[in-house]
Parts: sequence; C-alpha cells; structure tokens
Amino acid sequence: MLRQICMLLCMLLTTVSSSAMKPDVAQRQKYKHGTSYIYRIYLTDKNDSPYSLTHPSRFLSRRSLDRRKRQHLDLDSTDLPVSPRYIRQIEKDEEVSVIGKSRWKNTLLVRVKDTTLLHTLDQLPFVQERKLVWQSPDSITQTTERVKYLDRFDEHDNRPDQKYGRSYEQIRLLQGQRLHDIEMEGAGMMIAVIDGGFRNVDRIPAFQRADIRGYKDFVCPPSPSVFAETDHGTKVLSAMALNEPFYYIGSAPKSAYWLLRSEDQQTEQEVEEDYWVMAAEFADSVGCDLINSSLGYNEYDHARMNHPLWHLNGQMAFISQVASMVAGKGMILINSAGNSGMGPWKKITVPADAENILTVGAVTPDAPYRIAPFSSIGPSQDGRVKPDVVAVGAPAFLVNGRGNIMQDMGTSFAAPIVCGLAACLWEALPEKTAKEIIELIRLSSNNYEHPDNIYGYGIPKFWRAYMLGKGGNE
Repeated sequence: MLRQICMLLCMLLTTVSSSAMKPDVAQRQKYKHGTSYIYRIYLTDKNDSPYSLTHPSRFLSRRSLDRRKRQHLDLDSTDLPVSPRYIRQIEKDEEVSVIGKSRWKNTLLVRVKDTTLLHTLDQLPFVQERKLVWQSPDSITQTTERVKYLDRFDEHDNRPDQKYGRSYEQIRLLQGQRLHDIEMEGAGMMIAVIDGGFRNVDRIPAFQRADIRGYKDFVCPPSPSVFAETDHGTKVLSAMALNEPFYYIGSAPKSAYWLLRSEDQQTEQEVEEDYWVMAAEFADSVGCDLINSSLGYNEYDHARMNHPLWHLNGQMAFISQVASMVAGKGMILINSAGNSGMGPWKKITVPADAENILTVGAVTPDAPYRIAPFSSIGPSQDGRVKPDVVAVGAPAFLVNGRGNIMQDMGTSFAAPIVCGLAACLWEALPEKTAKEIIELIRLSSNNYEHPDNIYGYGIPKFWRAYMLGKGGNE
C-alpha cells in the first residue's frame, strides 16, 4: 500500500506524457521564422513518374525488398514515390516549399507564408484537397540542450549476482531471458525508434557499444542535433539496445537500430502525424523489421485539430491510417497505449488505435502486476481489444540522457521492452510473417481467454510464444 501511495504522489508531481516529454525549461522566446503555415496536400494519382513497380530498387533498399519477399508480400501503387513532376509544379512559385511527402498516402507537406498562394495550388489538376496541419506560434520554448553525462554507471547499480543488472525483473516477467538463453537476442533484426530526441546517445559510452545504423530528423525545421533534444528517446532506446552485463541489459541487445525524430516539442500540432508517417515510411525503405513508437496524440494546440473519441477506429486519424498499413508492408509496429488513464480522456491515443499492431499498456513491476493508474484504456471505437498487451512501466528501469540508470513511469517505456523481445521472437521464428508474430504474442499472453479494455490480452510470455510458434508445448 505504501508503495502505491508513493507511486501516486510521484505521478501527481510529474506530468507523464504519451508523446515525447516536453522540455524542462519553461522560458519562452519569440518564434524567429515568421508567420507561416503547413498544409497537407492530397494528390489524385502518381502519373508521369519515372518510378515503376518493375524497378523497386530505385526507391526501396534490398533489405526492404527481401523482407517483403520472405513474407510473400507484393508491392503495390502505395509503394511508389510521389510523382516528382507534381512536386516540381507545386514548387514553381518560390514562396511555396515542399517539406515532406508520403508515398503510402500520396500526400505532400507544403509550407507557405502567404495563404493566397494556395488558390493557385487548388487549380492544379492533380491536387485533390488540402488540410491545415500547422501554423506558426507566437513563441516557443527552446528544446535543444546538451547536458553533462557520466562516462560509466554508478557502482551501486552493479549487481554481481545478476547478469541483467537492474533490468532483470522487467525482462523476466515476459520470459525474455529464456529467449536470450538460447541466443535469441535480436541478431539480424533492425528496429526503428520513432521519438522526440535521443539526448547524448552519441556520447554516453554504453550506447556507443549498441549497433546504431543511423539517425534522421523529420521535423521542420530540423533540430541542430537529435542528440541534444529530449532524452525520452534515450530512455526508450536503452530498454532495448543496451548490453552492459551486471548493470543493464536491454530486451534486444544484438539488434540494429535507426533513430528517427518525428516529435516537435516546440508545438503540438497535427503535422506531427505527417512527420511520424514519413519516419515510418523511411523505416520501411531502409529495411527495418520493427518500429517502436512511444508517441500518441489526441489533443493539439488548436482545438480544430483534436481527435474526438469516435476517431479511435484505426482509420480516421492520418497517423492511424498509416500505422494500420505497417504489418502489410512486413513490419511490426509496437506503440505505447498512452498515459491518460487518470485524466478526463482515459482512452488510448492515436496511433494506438491502429489495426494489426501491438498497443502496450503499463503494469507495476511487482506481483500481482497491477495496471498503472495512468495507463490508457480501450477498446478501440470499433470494438477491438486495446491495449493488446501490457508490460512493466510503473516504473521501469532505464538509462537517461545523463547516463544514469534510473526509474521512470509511462507506457512509453513498457512498449520498447515488448518491442525488443518481439525482435528476439522473430529472430527465432524467421519463417513467420509480421501478422503471425503479432498474433503469437497475443496468444501467449496470460489474459488471452478473457481479454478486457484494461489489460487487453495481458502479459505476453515470449517463451510460450516461441513454443507455440514451433508447434510444441511450453
């Protein structure tokens, strides 16, 4: 009881966000780029394009194509890039700039300072419709900040009797150590981490030993450094990627990682859904197998952009439409459920409502593993079980941007524990498709027979999933 009271006090004192955490410094400054607007432009087709499905290597990596081939997934028109000719026509006016694009949805992000220019765009025969997704704020909070970091872990965190160190209980609860014991540690798998920043990942020695293939920023304007932004992504990455015996071992220590920034901490507007979509499509193109997304949205700075409850059907929100396509491209998306359980919203956020993904809620780290009060609930508005599964997140052990092993709360940190172990499971069952791995994880969970809108299918048991996938007994 005392532990629960302390947890509740901690949650009351600290705002837990389902998206990347907002900056600590409250001082605001005038937005220096002037008045401008970003619109999502929906295009009618992909005609007059130099790209074709007969030459996919021009826009998809060999690794991406091999992943689809293994799962017998055909390419289709959504895989083709947006027509370059259409982009050139839109950018004929120097005051109009295309800052992003989605091939899966055939959309463009267009930035303008003068909205009268939009009337010219509306007359173009290939422009179907447009939607305002961002407008410049009067002021912003500076988010880029380098902080000091430790070059080694504190000796108090050393657990000489336990190889996993501080992360053992959160791995053990999901039977993850049993996969690791048979050398299924995520080798050969590639995971995209979509988040708001990865403070000091480029400097903290423990992360230097992780297999990080690259990073990319999709926010406009991009940050001077994704490694100077929030450490939310640092914590998320640590739960999977670190391999520091007797201090901290993540759930997929031998996987490779791409670090992708889509969360703009300076404002909260619908354009972040577009940035997320761009990041997910990039993950596909470079050949990632899984995506961890500890982000979620329902309320924006401008009320007209908000998502009402009836949007939570996996197909209304732009971000959820694309999230629902991920498994069809041969990838597994693991997304945090959201941290709205104690507020008036209570429900999951988008894209946690998407179809064919694993939405992860948070439970306490000790038996009987109660749901965290902040963990968002389901079901989706069309009646699907949400969250899909739950894992430790109230609190979880992580490594922050100062290089400390610490504890933090949120479904954001339950999700990567599941994501890493999903990579290990897929390594062990390489013949399975993304959808089959997702279903095995649900099937292995301890509440599968009686799923509900709080725990979903329950706590996944990855050794059981492995044995079920092999067709054997536990």
